[in-house]
Amino acid sequence: MITLGVILLVLGIVLQISILTTVGGILLVVGLVLLVLGRAGTKVGGRSHWF
Repeated sequence: MITLGVILLVLGIVLQISILTTVGGILLVVGLVLLVLGRAGTKVGGRSHWF
């Protein structure tokens, strides 16, 4: 999710398409939040495995 967010963010900036930049930023932030929660050992979405 983080990789896809970075790719969409870069494409949105290079091609100057605002929707790609927005979606890429959202995916990047959500991916980072899930990464931090998974590293902290907390359950994410009721699942006990780490993301």
